[in-house]
Amino acid sequence: MLWRSPTAPPAAILELPPLRHSLREWRIAYGLWWKRQRLLRRARRARHDLQALCDRTASIRPGAILSFATIRNERSRLPFFLDHCRRLGVRHFLIVDNHSNDGSCEYLRDQPDVSLWSTKAGYKAARFGLDWTTWLLMRHGDGHWCLTLDADELLIYPHWETRDLHALTNWLDRTGQQMFPAMMLDLFPKGPVGLQPEDDDPLRHLCWFDHGNYSVRVQPRMRNLWIQGGPRSRALLDDPRRGPTLNKVPLIRWRRHYAYVNSTHSALPRRLNRVYAEDGGEMSSGVLLHTKFLDSAPARAIIEKARGEHFFDGNLYAGYYDAVAANPDLWHRHAQRLTGWRQLESLGLMSRGGWA
Repeated sequence: MLWRSPTAPPAAILELPPLRHSLREWRIAYGLWWKRQRLLRRARRARHDLQALCDRTASIRPGAILSFATIRNERSRLPFFLDHCRRLGVRHFLIVDNHSNDGSCEYLRDQPDVSLWSTKAGYKAARFGLDWTTWLLMRHGDGHWCLTLDADELLIYPHWETRDLHALTNWLDRTGQQMFPAMMLDLFPKGPVGLQPEDDDPLRHLCWFDHGNYSVRVQPRMRNLWIQGGPRSRALLDDPRRGPTLNKVPLIRWRRHYAYVNSTHSALPRRLNRVYAEDGGEMSSGVLLHTKFLDSAPARAIIEKARGEHFFDGNLYAGYYDAVAANPDLWHRHAQRLTGWRQLESLGLMSRGGWA
């Protein structure tokens, strides 16, 4: 037997497959349950890294949509990021600042819908910030729809301009879906990235994208999609197989026993990763517009290469940092100019599914 202890959790909590499935499937499910417990224990320990700078969580109302983020030196992006999320219907932000020195903390403390924590602990040691956000999700996100993003990610979805996240999540609740996936779409300018100013609207300069160089497969253990491609794989990496993972599940009706595994690329329990229809149909999905490649990108690449906090083995990605630091021009004649969500849907990068 897989479990002999009298204190074993019931099969429903382990999410074990039916008895007709193989012993291997039972072992996978059991191993993933234990993995989730380890991640939750890490998050509980990580709470000691956090110092509350302004805790306004007492103002969170039942049913409010919450947003979670870990940031470092994002002062120039924060106004547009916060306003975009507010427009979507986010009612409260829970943000961890990882030792910014550009005024990010001061700006966030003045925002009445932001609760802010600070830490000087290592970003990599905290699973690239996931341990901190997982603790906040456990503590404050239980029962809420929670949107977990980076400051350079802007969520859009079909009809997002006219139907906010409350309409979307009400529909997800009615259809029994606990999550909403989105593909990360790297945007780039026409011309060297270092010549694009970081003004109040990053989409004014970042309006081009790759539309057809993506690979998609399903990871059998976690049952999550694995999407790779885009300009970083095309132009900034010697080996495209090491390209960034572009699939994410940023919006989940959270429960305190859930955990993200690798950024928001996958989550546990693994049913949260089943964001595709096995019968050949389409499930609803959105896009995360990735606004990384503005004028600060080359300087940031130099700094992050020296810090070594963004990859477990930074040596494998030294060439990537060098390529970004060289102020590349990612534009090419087959690039598409971004016009809106209907264009992205027609290209197969997002889907209405049964929504709207």
